[in-house]
Amino acid sequence: MTSSLLMPRRGVRAGTAGGGTAGGATATGSTGSVAPTAILDWRHPNVASLVGRIGASGPSDDASDPAHRIAALRRAHRHLAAVVRPVYSVQDERPVSQVLRRGRGSCSQRLAVLESVARASGVATRVRGLLVDGRFWYPRFPRMRRFVPHQVVLAWPEFRIEGLPAAGHPSAPWLTVSELFGDLQELSRGEGGGFTNSGAETLFEALSRTAVDWDGATACPAAGASCDLSAHVLADLGHFDSRDELFTRHGQTLCATARLLADPVLGRRSAGV
Repeated sequence: MTSSLLMPRRGVRAGTAGGGTAGGATATGSTGSVAPTAILDWRHPNVASLVGRIGASGPSDDASDPAHRIAALRRAHRHLAAVVRPVYSVQDERPVSQVLRRGRGSCSQRLAVLESVARASGVATRVRGLLVDGRFWYPRFPRMRRFVPHQVVLAWPEFRIEGLPAAGHPSAPWLTVSELFGDLQELSRGEGGGFTNSGAETLFEALSRTAVDWDGATACPAAGASCDLSAHVLADLGHFDSRDELFTRHGQTLCATARLLADPVLGRRSAGV
């Protein structure tokens, strides 16, 4: 049983059920941006310091070299996985600068940090909005299932990489974060199977070792967990120029009161604990 008591009071979230790409202007008209936003506040000194430590490429570097851009994003991902502790924070709209100051963040917040690094480096980003079945998170909260929202709004980043070859990248020049460490078919052949949403590994860490496939395009070996997560997708909300726009239009997963009460506790609880 999942809960609707803690969710925002708003209309039904529209989109294409069961994954796939939603039609209409929202899905096809998003061009992405490098501009700072309330969440992606990459001009803040905290973010600038991070970019300097990582050694991410700046806007003046050769943007026509996709391998160079992708390598910088991979380097940023590895650095963030090591220095920003994974927790169950429910404040999706927390500015990136605050996440870095705290040194901890949820998957959504750490993905936002990665987006900010990309934008600060001159790489445009956008997000794909996915409405995910709350039961996907049951393995993490076996004793609190009744409090898990029945729908979770997920902002899944994409990066505009100029010169990205169309072969193996059907959405080129957009590179989904799922393909940051290789194409999905390649990643699905790795050891350990797919993402189980249990234990210490979060979605953020899983990106570097396995396919995270929301569209049902891959299948991990039978011996491990499936890489196909499309059965958990209730609706594809389309593409947005920023996660700020996604959350403005569709709301965060929990209502404001629930976020205020839950975050002080969950925001310090390490993922997998």
